[in-house]
Amino acid sequence: MFAGTRGGYTRGFILKRLIDKPYNANQLAEALNIDYKTTRYHLDILAKNGIITTEGNKYGKIYFLSKSLKANLNDFNQIWDKINIVL
Repeated sequence: MFAGTRGGYTRGFILKRLIDKPYNANQLAEALNIDYKTTRYHLDILAKNGIITTEGNKYGKIYFLSKSLKANLNDFNQIWDKINIVL
């Protein structure tokens, strides 16, 4: 999902932002300085895999970390730290 996949680095950056607070897609795109459509694409992948959850609909949709990711946040942070060292 992150290491060794195309777009994994972008998904990791999205998750790092969502750790701090919930965002909508437009806020994330602006915060990460990436295209809105790219942001939505990666958010859809993360949601389909149960890594994030949403509330609301369409433009008002807010993205949150899933309960399972919150429970395994230390594991994610360790993986992310290793990815950042390689890059």
